[in-house]
Amino acid sequence: MEEILKQIKQLYTDYPGGSPPITSIDKIPQSGSNRMYFRVHTPTATCIATYNENVVENRAFIQFSRHFREKGCPVPAIYAVNPPCTLYLQEDFGDLSLLAELEREGHNEKVYGLFRQCLDELAHLQIIGDQGLDYSQTITSREFGKQAILSDLLYFKYYFLDTLGIPYDKERLIDDFEALSTYLTHVDHKYFLFRDFQSRNVMLKGGRVHFIDYQGGMKGALQYDVASLLWQAKAELPDDWKTSLLEHYMDSVDRILGYKIDRPRFVSQYNGYVLIRLLQVLGAYGFRGLFERKAHFLISIPLALRNFKWFLSHKQVGIVLPEFERLLGLIVRDEVIGRFEPIQAGKDTPLVVHINSFSYRKSIPNDDSGNGGGFVFDCRGILNPGRITEFKPLTGRDKPVKDFLEQQTRMPEFLNSVYNLVDISVEDYIKRGFESLQISFGCTGGQHRSVYAADALARHLRNKFHVKIDLHHLEQEEKNWVN
Repeated sequence: MEEILKQIKQLYTDYPGGSPPITSIDKIPQSGSNRMYFRVHTPTATCIATYNENVVENRAFIQFSRHFREKGCPVPAIYAVNPPCTLYLQEDFGDLSLLAELEREGHNEKVYGLFRQCLDELAHLQIIGDQGLDYSQTITSREFGKQAILSDLLYFKYYFLDTLGIPYDKERLIDDFEALSTYLTHVDHKYFLFRDFQSRNVMLKGGRVHFIDYQGGMKGALQYDVASLLWQAKAELPDDWKTSLLEHYMDSVDRILGYKIDRPRFVSQYNGYVLIRLLQVLGAYGFRGLFERKAHFLISIPLALRNFKWFLSHKQVGIVLPEFERLLGLIVRDEVIGRFEPIQAGKDTPLVVHINSFSYRKSIPNDDSGNGGGFVFDCRGILNPGRITEFKPLTGRDKPVKDFLEQQTRMPEFLNSVYNLVDISVEDYIKRGFESLQISFGCTGGQHRSVYAADALARHLRNKFHVKIDLHHLEQEEKNWVN
C-alpha cells in the first residue's frame, strides 16, 4: 500500500496540473472489483486515483472516457496515466450516487426527475458515443451477441441455479438457452452497451448526473442498460415509474435517431433483456456470496429474487422456453427465498450479544452469564497501528487508525472470516431462544485493533440480524488508553 501511495504522489506531481500540493490521500472502500480508488486532496480541489493491475481494463476505461468526453457525455476527465497503465488520475464527481439519493429522498418528484435526466444522458452516450468508437479496446467480446448472452445464462446456471439442488433436464435447458440467446441477438438497435448501468454507478454533482464504471462496455442492444437501471433490485422502483421512465427513454431515442422506433417490438425485446440482466445479477450474487462468502452479496440475494418473482408474474418475454420457465418458477418460491434470508430478532427476542475489546496484557473477559463458551478472536496477527508514533494517542475509533487498518492491513479479510463464523451462532441462538452470546476481541493494548474489530462486528450484527448488542471497550472503561 505504501508503494501505491508513493506512485500516486509521483503521478500527481509529474502531470501539468499537479499543483497545489497534495494534503492527504484517502482510500475509498472497495465494492465488488479489485480496483482500488483513492481520493487525492489538495487545498483547493480533489481528484480520484485509480489503481488496477488489470491493464486491459484500465486501457478500455481510459479510451472510452476520452472518446465520450469528446462526444459531450457526462463522464470523468482523465488527467494523467502512468507508463505501465496501472494507475490513473480522473475527475472526482463526489460521493453522492443516484442510489444514495434515492435511499435518502425516497420515490419523490426530485428523484424521478434525476432518473429522467439519467436516461436522457444514457441515450446520448449509447447512440452519439457509439459514433467512431474503437471497440477493439473492449475487455471481453466486442459485441454483446449470442455468445455473450449464453455466457450470462451459463454464469447464472453454474453459480446460482446449480447451488439450489433443483433437478432439471440439462439438454432441454441448454436448448432453451440457445433459443433465448438467438431471439435476443436479433434486435433492431445496437449501439454502445454500458453493461453495468445501475444507480450506484451514476454520480450526482451540481444537480447533474455523471457516469462511472463503464470499462466493461461493448456493442449491444439499447434495451440492456435501461433494464439494468430500472430493474435494479436495491432501487425498488415502482411499476408506474418503470413504465413511464421506459417511455421517456424511448422518446429520447426517437429524438436522437430522428425517427420513431417500433415500440411494441422494442418493449418485447426489452423484457427479454430484463430477464437476462436479472439472471446475470443472481449469478454474480451467487459467485460473490455463495462461493467467495462475501456477506454483502449474500444479503442481496433475497431482494434480487423478489424482484425477479415480480417480473415473472407481470411481464412476457415473447418466446416460449418450457424447461427454463419451469425452473424460474421454482427458484422464486417462498421456501427458496427463505434459504437466503437471515433470521432477524424481534422485540421479544431474548438474545443479547455481548461484544468486548480487551488487552492481552490483562486477561480474557469473564462470561458473567454463567454459560461460558462464546468466541475470543486474537487480533494480534494484524499489523499494529499502536507501533506508529502518530497513532499512539488515537484509538480504533479514530479515522486515521481506521483508514490504516482498512487500507494497509488484512483487517477486512480477518473480519469477513469472523462474520462467517459468528453469523452461524447468532442465527442458531435466535432460533433456539438463547439469551446470551459473548464475543471478545483482544490485541496487545486493547486500544486499536480490538476496538475497531469490536465496533465493526457490532455494526454488522445490528444491520443483519437486528439483534440487541452490549458493547464494551474494557481498556477505555478502565481509562487505560494512551492519550
